[in-house]
Amino acid sequence: MPALLSLSPYLVCRNAAAALEFYQAAFGAEEIFRMTDPADGRIGHAELRIAGALVMIADEYPDFGTISPDTLGGTAVTLHLATEDADAATARAEAAGALVLRPPATQSFGERSAVLLDPFGHRWMLSQTVEALTPEEMQRRWSEQGA
Repeated sequence: MPALLSLSPYLVCRNAAAALEFYQAAFGAEEIFRMTDPADGRIGHAELRIAGALVMIADEYPDFGTISPDTLGGTAVTLHLATEDADAATARAEAAGALVLRPPATQSFGERSAVLLDPFGHRWMLSQTVEALTPEEMQRRWSEQGA
């Protein structure tokens, strides 16, 4: 089996140019580059960095089967973004236009987390580690909550 080198999310949005601006404002993303379709001005491919991770983005191209969560009616994927301060990161994303689905709260598994929906239909979990726990302790706490 050949070596695997990296994994990067590739987000499709109805308005990729606006999405790039949102990700910069909400998450401090750094745009690396973009390629614009000369036929109609859509973004055919762009790359940015969020918290050191490469994220790729493009406008919808339905003729290639490339469609956004808005066209699909939602997403089954959540992007997890580790932060130093989940409350501040949530406030920044909300100010940039994100919808807070679940406000920041401290969880039994040692994270303070919030869940957001960005204006382009992508769901994000913003987290902050508040307590280092073993997997066994996380499971024990979860089991006790259900009892």
